[in-house]
Amino acid sequence: MSLKHLLAPFSAWERIFSKSFAIPKKDIMREGADRYRGWHTNKVDICIGCGNCSQICQNAAIDMVDFIEAKNGDSGLRPRIDYGRCCWCALCVDICPTDSLRLTNEYVWIELDSDDFVFTPGVDKKSWNDVEKGWRGDKGYDIVAHERVPMRMLDGGTRTQTWAEVVLGYSEEEAKKEAARCMDCGICVAACPANMHIPDYIMQIRDGDYNAAVNTIYETNPMPEMCGKVCTRRCEEACAHAKQGEAVAIRWLKRFATEQFDKLSDVIKHDVKNVGQGKRIGVIGGGPSGITVAYYLAIRGFDVDLYEALPVLGGATFFGIPKYRFPLPSLEKQVEMLVHAGVKIHYSTWVDAELYTKIKEESDAIYVGVGLYGGKGMRVKGEEAPGVQNALDFLRDHHLGKQSIVEPGHEVLVIGGGNTAIDAARVSARLGAKKVTIGYRRRHEDMPADWEEIEDAEHENIIITTKYIPLRIEQTEDGRLDMIWGEAEMIAAKPGRRPRPQLIEGSENHMIVDRIIGAIGQQPVMTWVPEKEAATLLNKWKYIDTNESGMSAVEGVFAGGDLVNDIADAISAIADGLKVVDGIQSYLATREPKAKKNAPKKDVLSLEKTDPEKTVLELDKKE
Repeated sequence: MSLKHLLAPFSAWERIFSKSFAIPKKDIMREGADRYRGWHTNKVDICIGCGNCSQICQNAAIDMVDFIEAKNGDSGLRPRIDYGRCCWCALCVDICPTDSLRLTNEYVWIELDSDDFVFTPGVDKKSWNDVEKGWRGDKGYDIVAHERVPMRMLDGGTRTQTWAEVVLGYSEEEAKKEAARCMDCGICVAACPANMHIPDYIMQIRDGDYNAAVNTIYETNPMPEMCGKVCTRRCEEACAHAKQGEAVAIRWLKRFATEQFDKLSDVIKHDVKNVGQGKRIGVIGGGPSGITVAYYLAIRGFDVDLYEALPVLGGATFFGIPKYRFPLPSLEKQVEMLVHAGVKIHYSTWVDAELYTKIKEESDAIYVGVGLYGGKGMRVKGEEAPGVQNALDFLRDHHLGKQSIVEPGHEVLVIGGGNTAIDAARVSARLGAKKVTIGYRRRHEDMPADWEEIEDAEHENIIITTKYIPLRIEQTEDGRLDMIWGEAEMIAAKPGRRPRPQLIEGSENHMIVDRIIGAIGQQPVMTWVPEKEAATLLNKWKYIDTNESGMSAVEGVFAGGDLVNDIADAISAIADGLKVVDGIQSYLATREPKAKKNAPKKDVLSLEKTDPEKTVLELDKKE
């Protein structure tokens, strides 16, 4: 041992005469450094209860406890800290997606009862609740990326020259990188109407197990590729990342998983439950809700007949969404799954009151999901003039091959601010319109259309004119259309509601165009309802009210989708269908199946053998 080591203990004697660093009394405070990691505080009104702080804590020092009733985008939970376990590493603060959880520079807390050192920051009020000094997270780095992986798209200048898909999709590397951003908090699950297992399939994509991801998706959604391309994605609105950055690209990841397989029936493993016991279900309407009911009842052993008025399934997702957003091959992949599950599909079958009665008599239960087939008028004088058309009819005619009313070189005006208005405008541009204008009565930020669709329209040189109130339509001497419109001023509304547009008197303007397309909403076409049943089945607005299992006031008749809920999007229709699947199974559980009749059934038509033009003419006659 060296002399240095022998003398080392005596070197400490020099501190005998140094001033003590200890605090002699508890009431003499020494302030912590500005970024000292002291006690926690939490801004509970900003916190969404995602639980990421609890998951990342290596010492199990954080539990999530009830605070408020859960709501969309907020679990209702808040973090509770056990300071017997906390090591003040601040990982909980660094990962907090809302920047609500923080560490103050306060560090003195004197209590006699050790149980007091377990508390809920921001709920159990402490003297340091409003202290701004302390650890707020180092903004020089992030544990997770707040910006999403960009999506590759067709150039805006070339889009209107082609019907190719605008969104090009993620590569495998991009998808895995984006999936890795998910923090597995599950806030998105509650926000999704269908309660899809979103974190599960995102983690499976991250791990490269695309087979498992698609199977997970199909547990609650029989149209995942559609949702991966055109869903309104309320899950992303609730995503914890969206509080300080960009939400995880949940929709695009779903799209990526389903696009890995050309034939989904080779991948999906049905967990068949033969609870149908020969009972027959009639499904009227081949939109998202009807497809959902038909698919999940079929794999549970029910005999399902699906009736669709058009030569293609999909409902509004087929005839209302352009091919550059949702190509037909994507839809056909999902329809093939219905056939694989054993659903009997009756294409080009318009269900009128007579056929409805027949289906009802032959079925143990029926489901009505016909959607809102008719478009609302603009309620302005002159809208019956030639060259004025409803957006739904316009998009339907385009999909089914009828000659379009938009000719190359025409100028087109679209009235409305939703996705249907955006679609009608962008289709018009692709058909060769020289100039396309959207007139919307509120402000740009009030438009109900998806913000991505609005941006895409603007990239394609669609002009959006806001505070635009249609007044009347007149024909010019050369056969064009003169839209007389007034400017609106915004009137303050109740808290939480959009300002109301009010016409500025005397502000008449003229817009001369060749075609006007109205896209201000849809309404039901109820010619299929027998007169004797209408008063019971329909409410005063001609919609259908249902109970918690999806059954209407008519026993054995279930309904869902746009006829029932006012949300009018595909994922809500799918959610209605999932509810009805359980409702029908429960309703029929103790009932004997009806005797099967020998009436001949209409053969299932293939898409290739259907004449779209003939079908449209037949539908026009029936309407």
